[in-house]
Amino acid sequence: MIEHATAGCAPSDRALTIAPLAGRIGAEIGSIRLNGDLDAATVGALRQALLAKKVLFFRGQGHLDDKTHQAFATLFGVPVVHPTLPGDGGAFLLELDSHRGGKANSWHTDVTFVPDYPAASVLRAVAIPPFGGDTVWANCVSAYEALPDALRVLADGLWAVHSNDYDYAANQTSADPALDAYQSVFAATVIEAEHPLVRVHPETGERALVLGSFFKRFIGHSQADGQRLFELFQSHITRLENTVRWRWAPGDVVIWDNRATQHYAIDDYGKAHRVVRRVTLAGDPPRSVNGQESRALSGAKR
Repeated sequence: MIEHATAGCAPSDRALTIAPLAGRIGAEIGSIRLNGDLDAATVGALRQALLAKKVLFFRGQGHLDDKTHQAFATLFGVPVVHPTLPGDGGAFLLELDSHRGGKANSWHTDVTFVPDYPAASVLRAVAIPPFGGDTVWANCVSAYEALPDALRVLADGLWAVHSNDYDYAANQTSADPALDAYQSVFAATVIEAEHPLVRVHPETGERALVLGSFFKRFIGHSQADGQRLFELFQSHITRLENTVRWRWAPGDVVIWDNRATQHYAIDDYGKAHRVVRRVTLAGDPPRSVNGQESRALSGAKR
């Protein structure tokens, strides 16, 4: 099914086409050339599509460079730097280069180890392997909505600690010195935050599960019980019905609502080269169903 947005899109002035890619998440947007000068109506239409579909995909945006990538991203929010990794190619641009340890092959929501983790991310494909290297996104809203009533009640009251000091080695597919070095920088300063398991989306009012690989422990529960709870709720998030998978081509751009999704960049391309660049946009601390706000915990350098 192809939906047509009512707003025109600069510079072609044609209606946006919104083609859903899966039943619960994801849509490909056509009839648009991304840049930092899109008109307000087009940006508004894209914002509404993002809230509805959670992830938007754009083919054929090879004209973008680092500067115009960042300019486009600023139409949707305020760019922020990564709290532990250096930028590359621009003040707010983070490069993920597989030959330099830039892999993220675990289910996660970006940067949940800070209390006000990013609201959204804009990712651009620079170098893509001839095979493999897909990314999968999961809808954390539909995962919550599909929970049995008793599990929703349980989830609504749980809080968890998230940390950048996590067991990344558990997800390595093979020995990788570059990845080891990358992770050493990533977690050189340990940062932790407390989040409700269920956050209320600040724009839609929807409830979304907040988990992923930065999860450390559930507050008030033993490590063993907390791990069982994690596996229970995480398994609902990553059910195939809640996911969409994207096969990258150079020049593709993807925007996702980081408040309502998790994603997984699949490390299945051997020693081939994969480079993507990301701009993240400032978020606000999640609020629980009873209005309590996420909290920062003290961090310390190793």
